[in-house]
Amino acid sequence: MGRHSSPGRRRRPRRAWVIAGVLVLLAGAGWVAADLARDGSGCAKPVVVRVAAAPGVASAIAQVARRVAQTECAAFEVNAVDSAAVAQSLAGAVRPDVWVPESTLQLRRARGVGAGEVAAGTSIASSPVVFALTEQAATALGWPGRTPTWADVLGDTAVSLGVPDPGRDPAGLSALIGIRAALPSADAYAAALRRLSPNALSTTDELFTRLTDPAQPVSGFPVSENALLRHNLRDSVAGAPDSLVATYQAQTPALDYPFAVLGGAGEAQRAAAGALRSALLGLEGINALADAGFRTPDGRYLRDGTARNVSDRTQPSPEVPTDADVDALLGQWARVNTSSRARVLIDVSGSMNQVVPGSGGQTRMQLTTDAAARALALFKPTSESSVWEFATRLDGDRDYREVLPMRPVSEQLVTGAAERLRAITADPDGDTGLYDTVLAAYRLAGAEWQPGRLNLVIVLTDGRNDDAGGISRDALVTELAKLADPARPVAIVGIGIGPDIDMTELAAITTPTGGQAFAAPDAARITDVFYGALARLSGT
Repeated sequence: MGRHSSPGRRRRPRRAWVIAGVLVLLAGAGWVAADLARDGSGCAKPVVVRVAAAPGVASAIAQVARRVAQTECAAFEVNAVDSAAVAQSLAGAVRPDVWVPESTLQLRRARGVGAGEVAAGTSIASSPVVFALTEQAATALGWPGRTPTWADVLGDTAVSLGVPDPGRDPAGLSALIGIRAALPSADAYAAALRRLSPNALSTTDELFTRLTDPAQPVSGFPVSENALLRHNLRDSVAGAPDSLVATYQAQTPALDYPFAVLGGAGEAQRAAAGALRSALLGLEGINALADAGFRTPDGRYLRDGTARNVSDRTQPSPEVPTDADVDALLGQWARVNTSSRARVLIDVSGSMNQVVPGSGGQTRMQLTTDAAARALALFKPTSESSVWEFATRLDGDRDYREVLPMRPVSEQLVTGAAERLRAITADPDGDTGLYDTVLAAYRLAGAEWQPGRLNLVIVLTDGRNDDAGGISRDALVTELAKLADPARPVAIVGIGIGPDIDMTELAAITTPTGGQAFAAPDAARITDVFYGALARLSGT
């Protein structure tokens, strides 16, 4: 990339590689490069090799393929094709001879959808996955005096963040791995994913557009270093005032651009493809890819065989996770990205008035309602929630009453739901009518079950059931087992608060529904436990 400043610095004199590579870079995305590569060596019947390449790298491959075609009896048709579309087509009838996606993970995922002939590829280039920030957002986090870490970026709630869909975009999937490394605690990771979820868009192009969208702006999102450089180049050509700043996370797998010869290629196609692969890994290929803004497979910037502007970010990319790990990550993301429908039951019996040691005089009630109020922000805005309080005989003969009706979380947040939760007080004479309340809530949740949502009943209590006139535990467990419907799942989640909680009781209630029980023996840590429980519900 010639003499250039590191990604994201303020305006500098234009990079040397800009002059040489501007046409390639600006014409590359979505460009069909077949014509550049079809001029063969003049042999009577050149073999045609169809190459499907990720849009960012297609033009550089076409440039090298044109030279190879002059010495081999071959004609290369290099097409810039979205890798997700290629992965889907490989399971059908139309297949290229060579596929160069952004990531080895895409080769493996393609095998998972029926493309059995997809083998491992040889990396021809690399590009780290970075968190791109506007200069304004980066400055708020201490740049240029220091480069923000991913933990800095994800922890600053004032920065509006997005992410390319990890289910189809390899930069988004690599970002999930990097975020998990940057935020190892379950609750922080869950909160970060929930924060990114509302701005999860199909492509990075959409995210770049949102940088200047006054209605739904974003100030940062994960993207490949190469895509960031290409954006900053367009920004420079257009005379825009700001570039994007790249922040790095060492544990985030880089995009590795594997060159894979597919199983349907004939012997002649394989030979010609081998010649192209060798050229891409040689000096000519290194130069062409460097001019297009890529690093070598081992993460260096090279030209003419000499390292140039070697960044301290060139450490080897971490090991690519296993298929099982990738499936787990995508499963976690899918559940976080799914709206929930949660009915939260809060114990307001007399024991909730006990002051918690080390809390500055706060009671179990105050700590619990504060945790519930803050947890609203962990749900997707499209999620729906309702809150009941329960003790004994709060509403006639009923042990429970509704505090907040079932409404979208976005609506709850703007209509003072958090303040109403914090205003809940305990009944000094109330006992714990746990069983009857749980059964009533579960029956209602089943009747109002909604597809495409995580349907939940969340119980926060500091004791065991002590309503002698209500249903027994055995009868409750039996009834819950009858009501539980795998086709319409509703999970009960129990969170026990304080040292007196009976976890055996909570486990007995939650297990028949496929839910879980969590303990917070130190009520001062109820927030951590509540957040951790929500994280596990999301598979994180």
